[in-house]
Amino acid sequence: MTKIITIDGPSGSGKGTVSRLLADKLSFQYLDSGALYRVLSIAATRRNVDTANKVELALIAEHMDVIFKTSAQGDFDILLEGENVTSDVRTETTGALASQLAAYSEVRDALMKRQRLFARGNGLVADGRDMGTVVFPAADLKIYLTASIDERAKRRHKELIEKGEDVSLRALAEQVKARDERDINREVSPLVAAEDAVVLDTSNMSALEVLDKVLHIIDFKRLV
Repeated sequence: MTKIITIDGPSGSGKGTVSRLLADKLSFQYLDSGALYRVLSIAATRRNVDTANKVELALIAEHMDVIFKTSAQGDFDILLEGENVTSDVRTETTGALASQLAAYSEVRDALMKRQRLFARGNGLVADGRDMGTVVFPAADLKIYLTASIDERAKRRHKELIEKGEDVSLRALAEQVKARDERDINREVSPLVAAEDAVVLDTSNMSALEVLDKVLHIIDFKRLV
């Protein structure tokens, strides 16, 4: 039976990095649920679909040609209709639009079916905002990562600076705060820790330190 580990949390909490490291360590499948919403925002923009057209957005979500690929070097690429859109997926503009689309129940229902198909083989590590509460409520282990707004903004600022982008740390902090409020207060699948989730504050922890703590939890629970 496929073991499922969910890692939820707000943007910048480290869930993506930790999830990929954990999936690699356990040789599990990996699902970046947030990337699906980001790819949808790119597909909708390219097709000039009104972001208020929930029916059309749901149709695109059901049928868009998207593939996640992990190279032998550990690089994670996302292909939309055969084109590598990994860099576009990680922009702040794409993330903001994806957060808006994620508030639509029609879109979430369409993507949920696709997300659950990732649960195959020995196990799955799924990262997102509602993996443990909605998509995989019966997961074997639920982790919820959090961190202060300032710390999460600093992490994102560092990533963008390394990519050569000139961004304001203060503006990023405002964006992080606004996205949190939107995700927490949306009517459909709000961002919240599952009642049975293990909550970890990563503000003063590196990704490897968080990984080590999660592995200790897995070992203690004898999940693998």
